Amino acid sequence: MEIIGTVKKIFDLQVYKNKFKKRELLIKTAEQYPQILIIEFILDKTKLLNSLKKDDKIKIFINLKGKKWTTKTGETRFFNSIQGWKIAHITENKTQHEFDSFPF
Repeated sequence: MEIIGTVKKIFDLQVYKNKFKKRELLIKTAEQYPQILIIEFILDKTKLLNSLKKDDKIKIFINLKGKKWTTKTGETRFFNSIQGWKIAHITENKTQHEFDSFPF
């Protein structure tokens, strides 16, 4: 799956026990009804955010993750996350170049 949108905020790297790393990105989607989504990048994928800056237009390749969790009181809960694994920059020149490559 993929999401196209504009970078709104890049969060700092978070390091947890056992050297687990996570970094999050806030993106505004490019669609009729734009959404503000938080995308997480884990472990070595956190480095993908190093080349980004606010207002970059990007395409993020994602996986949807779901997890079951039981609270201390025994209540079962579920939560979802969006995990990014690849990022491509979108530039106006690239879009124009695609049209220039038609054979006619």
